[in-house]
Amino acid sequence: MDRLTLSHIDEGLDSSEVAELCFLCRDVVTRRRLENDAKDLFMRLEEKGLLQNDAFLRQLLYTIHRADLLRVLETDSRPPEETDASPVLSDYRKTLYSIYNGFTTENFEKLKFLLNDELGRRQMELSKTPLDVFAEMEKSALLSDTDVRLLHKALQECDQQLAITLEEYTQSIGSTSIYPHMYILHTYYYTLTHNPRGLCVVFNNEIFTGTNLSNRKGTQKDADTLTEVFTRLGFQVEIHDNCTAEQMKKEINDLGRINFTNHDALVVCVLSHGEKGCVFGTDGGKVLLKELTNPFTSGRASTLAGKPKLFFIQACQGEEYQKGYYPSSREDEKQNKGALQSDASIPDEAVPVPERADFLIGMATVEEFKSFRNTVTGSIYIQELCKQLTIAARRQEMDDILTVLTRVNREVSKGEYLSHKQMPQPNYTLTKKLVLKFV
Repeated sequence: MDRLTLSHIDEGLDSSEVAELCFLCRDVVTRRRLENDAKDLFMRLEEKGLLQNDAFLRQLLYTIHRADLLRVLETDSRPPEETDASPVLSDYRKTLYSIYNGFTTENFEKLKFLLNDELGRRQMELSKTPLDVFAEMEKSALLSDTDVRLLHKALQECDQQLAITLEEYTQSIGSTSIYPHMYILHTYYYTLTHNPRGLCVVFNNEIFTGTNLSNRKGTQKDADTLTEVFTRLGFQVEIHDNCTAEQMKKEINDLGRINFTNHDALVVCVLSHGEKGCVFGTDGGKVLLKELTNPFTSGRASTLAGKPKLFFIQACQGEEYQKGYYPSSREDEKQNKGALQSDASIPDEAVPVPERADFLIGMATVEEFKSFRNTVTGSIYIQELCKQLTIAARRQEMDDILTVLTRVNREVSKGEYLSHKQMPQPNYTLTKKLVLKFV
């Protein structure tokens, strides 16, 4: 390329822009040879054969938003040259540059604070811009084009939009291994980026005064376990104790009117008595399953459209007992047999669970049958659900929620409860995989 043209471009760049160009070229020029000098950078690019035509330099100037200097290239009397082997500036570098441009002074200081333990105080003091921090992370093997986990975690605390920019990069390269210990941000996976992830609302009905329904001893253990697990999964947990049917409906309808823009998911857990197609308030009033889910359909809660909505129902769905056909250990059952109860009531007309996009309804039992609860340790279903969610959240493998619920089905179905069986049943209209990891 014409040296006079390069000289004109050099004169038009300030020191910060030269530093930006050097960062963008870290993949193609030996890092120790980059001295934040434009003339030196151009010489290194020439040595690498990257200035045989102006394609690569055009990409660099376009990325740093110097359209005026692009016009300098257009004044070159020679026609622009292109070859099939024209070098391309990596999407990884362009993404990091875009993130750098989005930083405020406040967020930059927060980034340095968050990464201080990993990079060290001295490196943080020497880092004057986010690009310097990125470079230090690369030197310490904490950041690369295939591993952006640490940076993403920090960006989640600094600026959610910048975190999304990084996620879009992972999606564009179709990666399924960038987040092996957290969660995959991929086209076929629900995106979980906000902190908190969303709400987990628990209706915990224990005392049924003035009804023919017994009090549900042990349900507080379920509420406590759900609170612990979903808090660790990044959700804000809200507990509603001993609600009548009308109170439950009001809380659900109020919840449906929330702006969920900054939420990635919704979880609703109902711990109560029930029968086919409904659960009960503490006054014995019915809440149909569709009354729990309808406020969150795409038409009524547009800010939840395309986001997973999970409902876990610990309640009986009928009066029938399931027979057991497989031998199993009875040691635990014999020890706690007197503590097992069922969450059943008088059967009534069935109400089907509506099918809606991105819903999952996890039922403690199949229709027509009872579910069981230990008055000391909590319900069989909720305790196994929380156990399997915890196991999956700790595993390196990316177990999605349906895999988790299949394990719950398997483990619950193995046991015998008051000489009977229990078979949970998930129903879903999820359109992507949902992976829940501890934050």
